[in-house]
Amino acid sequence: MEWLNYHHLFYFWTVVRTGSITKACEELRLAPPTISAQLRSFEDQLGEKLLKRSGRNLVPTELGLAVYRRAEEIFSIGREILDTVKRRPTSRPLRLVVGIDDVLPKEIAHKLIEPAMRLEVPTRLVCHEANLERLVAELALHEIDVVLSDAPVTPALNLRVYNHYLGDCGVVWMAPPDLAKRYGRGFPKSLNGAPVLLPTDDTAIRRKLDQWFATLGIEPRLVAEFEDFALLRVFGHAGSGIFPVPSTLESLFRKQDGARRIGVAKNVFGHFYAISAERKLAHPGVIAICEAARREVFA
Repeated sequence: MEWLNYHHLFYFWTVVRTGSITKACEELRLAPPTISAQLRSFEDQLGEKLLKRSGRNLVPTELGLAVYRRAEEIFSIGREILDTVKRRPTSRPLRLVVGIDDVLPKEIAHKLIEPAMRLEVPTRLVCHEANLERLVAELALHEIDVVLSDAPVTPALNLRVYNHYLGDCGVVWMAPPDLAKRYGRGFPKSLNGAPVLLPTDDTAIRRKLDQWFATLGIEPRLVAEFEDFALLRVFGHAGSGIFPVPSTLESLFRKQDGARRIGVAKNVFGHFYAISAERKLAHPGVIAICEAARREVFA
């Protein structure tokens, strides 16, 4: 029986995935002549050309593209096998690597992740914070287990990842007591000209709030914009302006910051997602996050 040389297939797959022999050599830590020789041997074994020149780049032929897609499936299954083996119960702690979208409130991130820390198996948590695009790229490379975000991944990123809807919550406007008293009467029209603190305009919730303002004909005075919700909270606590808060955090902000509710942004909802590289979740920590989010955090 004739067997496929999987080493050759892996080299071919890496060259196509990285876009060049040079980049593949850097990743594989091999010399260009070695990779070139392996590719020739692979084509000789199959009796077909898999790559062709396009300017300075190597691109797959029509058959090469079909082979690459099959290779992607093969190595994806291989990664899943390794993940399954690594997650078997052992005396070592279970490692859970979570990517947190930098616009996601830290308090919600904690609420979502905390159930994973209650597993019977000891768990060692590693958190990475960055923008969604960067985190999803790391997810696709299996460098992290799950990404938590307030927005789903769109097909435009062209990555093989899956959105798992966790739930949603409303938005309330809050402020320190003096501002809350001043702008609470006549809400929401009272926000016209009022000092507000908002997330930056590249976030899902900001776009919804801008639409809410436009629908009501309200033009607040924008004092500051923040990528980091934790910093927005600090400025809000200091009395710099009125700020939006996910309703699931209202009681926390009341207790810890002494903030008061001014009113509810009706029909404005924040949606939350766990994004994984697998359609069917397997990591016990990720499963715990998703189940508890739907059962407790956003119930």
